[in-house]
Amino acid sequence: MEKLAELKALIETAEKEGQAFYEKNNNAAGTRFRNALQQIKTIATDLRKDVTEKKNAAK
Repeated sequence: MEKLAELKALIETAEKEGQAFYEKNNNAAGTRFRNALQQIKTIATDLRKDVTEKKNAAK
């Protein structure tokens, strides 16, 4: 559940940076936005692996 909380926090950060990039044309926010999206992808992949491992271990 710790990773899920981290994922939620990253999504909030990505939303703020995305708004700054698209609405205010802040290029630095675009870099931070891309970084947050990459971190989201990494954590989501880790969570998927954990779920699969736990699911298969229960069998």
